[in-house]
Amino acid sequence: MSQVLNGVRVLDFGRYVAGPYCATLLGYFGADVIRIERLGGGEDRFITPVTESGEGAGWLQMGVNKRSLTLNPTKPEGCEVVRRLVETADVVVANLPPPALAAMGLDEDSLRAIKPDIIPVLISSFGAAGPWAARGGFDGVGQAMSGSMYFSGTPEQPMKAGAPYVDFGTGMFAALGAMAALMEKRATGRGQSVQASLLSTGVTLFNAFLVEQAVTGINRVGTGNRVQTSAPSDVFATTDGHVLIHTVGDGLFARWCDMVGEPGWKSDPRFASDQARGDNNEILCARMADWCARRTTDQTVEALAAAGIPGGPVLSPQQVLDHPQVQAMGLLQDVDYPGLPRPAPVAGPPVTLSATPASIRSRPPTVGEHTDAILTELGYDAAAISALRSARIV
Repeated sequence: MSQVLNGVRVLDFGRYVAGPYCATLLGYFGADVIRIERLGGGEDRFITPVTESGEGAGWLQMGVNKRSLTLNPTKPEGCEVVRRLVETADVVVANLPPPALAAMGLDEDSLRAIKPDIIPVLISSFGAAGPWAARGGFDGVGQAMSGSMYFSGTPEQPMKAGAPYVDFGTGMFAALGAMAALMEKRATGRGQSVQASLLSTGVTLFNAFLVEQAVTGINRVGTGNRVQTSAPSDVFATTDGHVLIHTVGDGLFARWCDMVGEPGWKSDPRFASDQARGDNNEILCARMADWCARRTTDQTVEALAAAGIPGGPVLSPQQVLDHPQVQAMGLLQDVDYPGLPRPAPVAGPPVTLSATPASIRSRPPTVGEHTDAILTELGYDAAAISALRSARIV
């Protein structure tokens, strides 16, 4: 089936999440993605191991639709392999600080000297300028420095989200930039660089709260799961679990009042607006807590649905896997891999296209699985490949 990025080659020098996920997204849409990793495999392969040989759960998601080439790019012979790769590529993805990019010959100037219309997608923790440009970081640092972690916890205990949303968000933004750059290249023949960073993603996703702070000087502090600008919006205990409810807007609040048997609150001046309800959330949340405490999670969720109020159960990982809505949407696709006791449920493309759908077409590669095939494509014969292996270049 034709896909929008058929014929596009992407070199994935990324590590951990942001860079690799950017390349994974491009691979979903048909790009030929070559992951270049060190001999023995990149360290990100082995986080949260689930296979007999130690490959991790994250790798099973990040590695789909990719081919693996092992390479030592610090030696002259390795630099030559990189040069030949770049000559065949449209996009190069790397998430390293600028000095490391330059040392590996993956900075924009070095890449463009090899291929003028290349599209470097360069992902860092703190961008290419400023006093922190050379520093590294992970998802949690982006959460911490965006204001989100301060706001999500309490004054006594800031709280990081379990899902690495800054990493994944950066990968998504970088892929969006790569797609835009590819469109421009097809129209004009001109390549351009794409820059993304963990800090810019974190600040972007938390921007509304930063706007409020700059304009009003309100100096909010964290209140855990409880929303401060509407109510009742919090996590509430049921007889057998927890549910999250988010009530925002006069219409939803009116339906909530009817559901919990408080119709008089619809005209109560204490609850006349979202912010008024947020300011008086103790009263509303206490009423909701009492209402939920006398019902099971299923009863609560069904009552919310009947009333047209957004809410959902707080699910464990196993409950997510078993949930009928997750299964009905086909969000997870079984992907086999050598050494797995059973196929892994890997999240497929997060968006769908009706005419040229993205897809998982192949399992993640084992370490260096496609090295010989890729080198052959680059013009190396069997003797040259053998010599590179003997020298531990590949």
